[in-house]
Amino acid sequence: MRRSQKAFKDLIAFPTTADSVPRHVRTPMKTASLCALTGTLLAIPIFAAPPAPVFKAQTIDAKVGIGYGVAVGDINGDGKPDVVLVDKGQVAWYANPTWTKHIIAEKLTELDHVCLAVQDLDGDGKAEIAVGAGWNPGDTVKSGANFFLVPPIDRTQPWTPITLPNEPTVHRMHWIRTPGGRYDLAIAPLHGRGNKQGEGEGVRIQALRVPANGDATWRIEPIDSTLHMTHNFQPVRWEGKAWDELLVAGREGVFHFSKNANGWRRNQLVGNEGGQTNFVGAGEVRDGLLPAKQRFLATVEPMHGHQAVVYTAPPAGSSQKFWNRRVLDATLIDGHAVACGDLLGTGSDQILVGWRAMNRPGIKVGIKLYTPLDAEGSQWRTDLIDDNTMACEDLRVADFNGDGRMDIIAAGRASHNLVLYLNETPKP
Repeated sequence: MRRSQKAFKDLIAFPTTADSVPRHVRTPMKTASLCALTGTLLAIPIFAAPPAPVFKAQTIDAKVGIGYGVAVGDINGDGKPDVVLVDKGQVAWYANPTWTKHIIAEKLTELDHVCLAVQDLDGDGKAEIAVGAGWNPGDTVKSGANFFLVPPIDRTQPWTPITLPNEPTVHRMHWIRTPGGRYDLAIAPLHGRGNKQGEGEGVRIQALRVPANGDATWRIEPIDSTLHMTHNFQPVRWEGKAWDELLVAGREGVFHFSKNANGWRRNQLVGNEGGQTNFVGAGEVRDGLLPAKQRFLATVEPMHGHQAVVYTAPPAGSSQKFWNRRVLDATLIDGHAVACGDLLGTGSDQILVGWRAMNRPGIKVGIKLYTPLDAEGSQWRTDLIDDNTMACEDLRVADFNGDGRMDIIAAGRASHNLVLYLNETPKP
C-alpha cells in the first residue's frame, strides 16, 4: 500500500461516540469563540470603559504572493497553534514559535489556489488540510478544483493531494462537525454554475463526506442552491447541539442553516423588508457576543464593500422579520476580512475588519477594531490596529503565545506580507 493511502486510512478512523470526541472539541485550542452560547460567559461590569488595544506587529513572511487565506491549527502536534497560508501558488504552514515556513504543496492547478480548511479530523492532535484552487471568478463553467492533502510522516515535507469533487468558482471551505460525530468539508462557490454577473443558477453549497478509502469518491450532500454571490460563510453552534450550523453571507442576505433529520433548513436573518433598500449584499459574516450576552452579526457590505455593519436580533415576540442593522464605519475601501473575539479581555467580543484597497494605489489599507461601549451595542469605539502596512486579504485570531490574550494573524495582498500582531493590551 502506498504511504498516502495508508495515511489516509489511518486518518479516517473517526471517533463516533461522545467519549471519543477529538480533544480539540472537548477542550478546544484557544482560538476566537465566534459563536459562544448565551449564558456561558461570566458576568462582568458592562459599563466599564474597555482598555485601549496595544498590539506589536511581527512580520513572519515578507514574500507572500497574494495571501488568499489564513487558518490556525496545530499541524505538528506540539500543542501550539500554527499558521497555515494558502497563497497564489503555494500551501505552507509556519511552525509556532519560530515561524519557520514549510511548503507542503505547490501549483495544485495552473490557476491560483484560493481557500483552505484546517481541522484535526481524527483527534490525534495534528490538523488536516483541504484546499480550493483553480480560481477564476469569470469562468463559472470550468474553473475550480478541490483537494485533500494527505500528510507524510514528516509533516514538513510535501503532502499528497487527492482530487475531490468540485463546483466552478470554489471560494470558501470549512470542516463542519456532523450529527454522526465526523467532519464533512463544506464548500461554497462564489457564483452559480454558468452565471453571468451573479444572475442565473443559484450557488451550490455542498458538504463532502470523507470516504473510508482514500481512492473512493467523496459523497456529496447538497446544503442549498438558491443564493447568489456567496462570498463567505462560517460554522456556528447556536442551537446547543454537538454539530455545526452555518452562517452564509451573499447577495440576497445573511442566512442561518441548520441540519435535522430531514436535511438542511434555512432561516434568513438579514435583508430588506417593507420597502427597505439599505442591504445590497454582504461579503463577510462572523458572529460574537455583546456585554449583555446578546448575539450579534458582523458583516462587510456590499461584497468588497465600504461598510462595517453590526446586526442584533429583534426583541423576543417582535413581528420584525430581520435583525437590526447598524453601520459602524462607512470609510473602508474594499473590505475583505472579518473576525470576532475578545481581544481586550472584557468578557465580550469585539470586531476586527481588514481592508485591502485592491487596484487603488495611494489609498491607505489596514485593520480596525470595533468595541462595544454599552451592554446592547448601541455605541462602539473604533481603534486602528494596522495603519497602511497590511492590505488585508484575510485574518484570524488565536492565542499564539499562550499568555491568555487573543492575537491576530493577517495576510496582505498588495502588501505581500503575513503579519502576527501580538496582543500586549493590559489585562483588566
